[in-house]
Amino acid sequence: MKTNAPKSFVWWISIIIGLLGVVGKFVAIPFLTPNSWWLVLVGFIILGLASIIKGL
Repeated sequence: MKTNAPKSFVWWISIIIGLLGVVGKFVAIPFLTPNSWWLVLVGFIILGLASIIKGL
């Protein structure tokens, strides 16, 4: 399987979503705290899909 570098926009979106999950783990924010693990997971999934799917 050949991987591609994700576009800059998608990379930044996945990093921001992942960082929101990490912040939600350590700081009590109403929406982020209960969903922090899921936010990190979604950030990694987006980054992984962008590496596999060409043009994303």
